[in-house]
Amino acid sequence: MATNFTPISSSLYVGDLLPEVSEQHLFEIFNQVGLVSNIRVCRDTNTRRSLSYAYVNYYNGADAERALDTLNNTPIRGKACRIMWSQRDPSLRKSGVGNVFIKNLDKGIDHKALYDTFSAFGNILSCKVVTDDGNSSKGFGFVHYETQESADKAIAKVNGMMINGQKVFVGPFKSSKERGQPTEVKFTNVFFKNLSEDVGPDQLKELLQPYGEITNITIMTDDKGKSKGFGFANFESAEAAKNVVENENGKVFHGKPIYAGRAQKKIEREAELKHTFETKYQGVNLYIKNIDDSIDNDKLREVFSQFGTITSAIVMKDDKATTSKGFGFVCYTAPDEATRAVTEMNGRMIGTKPLYVALAQRKDIRRAQLEMQHQQKFKTGIRQQMPPTYGSGPVFFTPAPVNPQVVYQQMMPRPRNWNGQPVGVPQGQYANMNYARGQPRQNGPRQNGGQPRQNGPRPDVSGAQPIPVQQQTTLDAAQTQQAASSAESALNLQSIINLPSRDQQNVALGEHLYPLIHNSQPDLAGKITGMLLDSLPVEELFTLTQRQDLLADKIREALEVLGSN
Repeated sequence: MATNFTPISSSLYVGDLLPEVSEQHLFEIFNQVGLVSNIRVCRDTNTRRSLSYAYVNYYNGADAERALDTLNNTPIRGKACRIMWSQRDPSLRKSGVGNVFIKNLDKGIDHKALYDTFSAFGNILSCKVVTDDGNSSKGFGFVHYETQESADKAIAKVNGMMINGQKVFVGPFKSSKERGQPTEVKFTNVFFKNLSEDVGPDQLKELLQPYGEITNITIMTDDKGKSKGFGFANFESAEAAKNVVENENGKVFHGKPIYAGRAQKKIEREAELKHTFETKYQGVNLYIKNIDDSIDNDKLREVFSQFGTITSAIVMKDDKATTSKGFGFVCYTAPDEATRAVTEMNGRMIGTKPLYVALAQRKDIRRAQLEMQHQQKFKTGIRQQMPPTYGSGPVFFTPAPVNPQVVYQQMMPRPRNWNGQPVGVPQGQYANMNYARGQPRQNGPRQNGGQPRQNGPRPDVSGAQPIPVQQQTTLDAAQTQQAASSAESALNLQSIINLPSRDQQNVALGEHLYPLIHNSQPDLAGKITGMLLDSLPVEELFTLTQRQDLLADKIREALEVLGSN
């Protein structure tokens, strides 16, 4: 019944979005309905990760109303979105007036089916079926009506009805305070970890028998029968399992402090770890890479301890725990300590390498940020200023909306090194062009006045003698080869940092990155090189020229971004 509702604004709330959905994705969808004023995807202030909802503003309310009617529950990148009028006044949402709670829903009922069922009783402001991380229904949902009268009517008519073979409950929404404290979770299966290698089922059973009868106990072992350091014990009563967790967790057993807790399913553990990372460690956990091989855990803690209290510091090692992987993590107790460490330590030389220091992020967040950075460059089509290109083949840029085209390297300015000389040009390439300096150019571009440029040689205003074509071609090739050779031999971090502009730094770094990337991705080497130069700091780019393993990781991330587009 949204068509009977007169919109009071032209702003829409769009929820249930996947983290990788950007403003550009939403613009392409919502601009088909009417002229969009602006779009904003709401993001975390620290991590810049999408909060899975956005606001879409139209120039007039009629377009917004049409978008609500036609696009609600439309899949965006495989997941149905939820659209409602933007309510700037939070008191309406928090009051609970007109809000209805529905449970015992069939797993096949989605937002649209729930909306269709309850829209008969009044105008719906919001409708949602709660889903898990796998986008499967949890069996309950909410419907928010414009008036309490509509909500009362829905409760009276639908409560106790059979929907898709299941009897549903429909009642007024109650906040967590009104519902009281959540019911304590009861369990009988206890998980143990950090067990000593000499602890077997008999030793663990001897420890746990005083708490109650044990129905099953096991220690996980490898193929050779060696303990993996964790196991499970199942009790007959939930009370016994609860007492074991409360009394034995953290106690020293056979020389090691053991962990005892409720055994959880994998999906529960993943959700708990995700929540812990996003709350407890948000803004205090640092990711450090390009670590010198001589740096161990103690040295890493010593270097970063000057900025605050460190709860953990670790250098990641290979499977044999002997060789450093070149990266690690440092966790502080307060966000301001971590921020100060990032400011002071990023780019500082420790050992023989400059460190890269940043706030730790999950891989999916980093990938989403890289994708967002890549897309922002091409929001309005091909950028006016082309980046340096590498290699001798054509380079493909994201096409403009109307006239897709291929931009070839020969159509763009030749990149130059910090001495002003052209670099990256194969010897003799200039000889293949159909003109040279001082020679006629056929059908040249028009000048500012709109008249065609006169064919024929340009006037010699300097008084210098013109250079013959063959001699000039040979000179260009020799200078090019000499500049490229000089750039390769002189590459070091300090010389790159000393260059006057970022463009010149990118040229110097790109000349070394391109052939390395070309070895594994010859068709996409130019595009991947440009993506890396535009999104990474100079110190990290220099590290990529020295570390093939780190470069391979960046190439994989870039391929994932390109593949998703």
